[in-house]
Amino acid sequence: MRYWKSLAAASGDLMRAALAPLYQRPAGERGSRVPADVAMRRWYRQFAISTEVREKIQILRTMEARDGRVKNIHGRICRDTVRGGLVMQFTEPASSETLRREWLAFEQRLQLNRVQKLRSDARGLVAEGNLPLQLVLDDSQRVVAAIRMPAETMVPMVDATGRFADPTRAYEQRDVMTGEVLASFAAYQLQMARFDPLNYDDMGEMGRPFLDACCETWRKLVMTEEDLVIRRRQRAPLRLSHVLEGATPVEVEDYRKTVEGEKGEITTDFYSNRRGAVTAVQGDANLEHVADVVHLLDTFFAGTPAPKGLFGYVDGLARDVLEDLKRDYYDEIDHLQDTHAFEYEWIFRTHLLLKGIVAGPEEFTLRFSERRTETPNQVADLALKLSALGFPPPLVWEEMGYDPALILKAVEAWGGRTDPYPPTNPPAGPGGAPGGAGGAPRVSVTPGNAPKGGSATSISVPGSNGGRGRG
Repeated sequence: MRYWKSLAAASGDLMRAALAPLYQRPAGERGSRVPADVAMRRWYRQFAISTEVREKIQILRTMEARDGRVKNIHGRICRDTVRGGLVMQFTEPASSETLRREWLAFEQRLQLNRVQKLRSDARGLVAEGNLPLQLVLDDSQRVVAAIRMPAETMVPMVDATGRFADPTRAYEQRDVMTGEVLASFAAYQLQMARFDPLNYDDMGEMGRPFLDACCETWRKLVMTEEDLVIRRRQRAPLRLSHVLEGATPVEVEDYRKTVEGEKGEITTDFYSNRRGAVTAVQGDANLEHVADVVHLLDTFFAGTPAPKGLFGYVDGLARDVLEDLKRDYYDEIDHLQDTHAFEYEWIFRTHLLLKGIVAGPEEFTLRFSERRTETPNQVADLALKLSALGFPPPLVWEEMGYDPALILKAVEAWGGRTDPYPPTNPPAGPGGAPGGAGGAPRVSVTPGNAPKGGSATSISVPGSNGGRGRG
């Protein structure tokens, strides 16, 4: 980590030098990154917001307000993404104390230690496909807030090549009705996380919401469900067809009034002096024939990242199929976690640049502590297997989602604790941590000795009965 003497250099020349390679066109690049039709649409709408992006966001907001399934999908994705919170992992102990102090203060100011803030930002990334965070600076050039802005009002100011024409005016916020510019932001003042853009290298291409491809199917599903309810309501009652052969209109009307006047009574006797009949017309008895609704429901959830079995639709779903679908869903959650965490990491690096601190990409990593693709038992088992392969303990702790520098500090504090009756120095466990009474545990891996062809992990501690983990 290198320090810069003057704040002016950090906020001026340093900032431009650090961000220039990201936003300027490389000297050897030729041609345009933007398709011709997209470039034409942008040229026509250079003085207004993108109607396509706004339409998608408005539809998703309506879907979430009207349908509990959409709200549950968004809520579950956001909850699984931010579970466990953020963890900063430092790899260089010499510089970790300064960076740790800066990170803790940064985390408190931006409220990144609160799950409400993380979940709100995750909801914007999921439901809107974009997460624009405005960096607010105080008088001492500190980043004191990262405010989430409405994505549909943001317009990237790019040229025909897909790069920012002027990094000092990279984004503009415009009024939806008039197109008036409400504010302009430099490239470092507004960090834009885009989820699954059609072209990442095109700075003007916005991200896509999770369920944007499900809008048409959702409309058909809701319409079919409403028609189903109307059909059931109209065809459910039992109807009676009264046939009076040879009756005059007056006689039919008198009969109708007599029958309808006795509807509240239980009729057990019927009399007739002419040929006639009362035929029962059954209601809609085939209530289970809803194949069209089931088809649309399956089509809707096929476009979502989560299987429908996670939301209560478990009819005919095998457990092994659900496990495979959950694995795909958790892979999607991991991708969303990486996209979300990198946004905060980039903001923190911008904060360090403004303070005159340049941290290398290998000095720290920001991530969410819990990866959804692995259960806690699988994480522990993987750590044991990495230890058996001879991985250094800091790398093992980092793979488990912990801060290696924090654990080493806790190990040193534990080893230096005072005990009025110390029997012996506690033997070191894996990575120097206090182990069992007889010494460090021994980890052995047996390939192909676990369910589904995995490898089994055995843990044995001298002086104990030992234990076994599953892989």
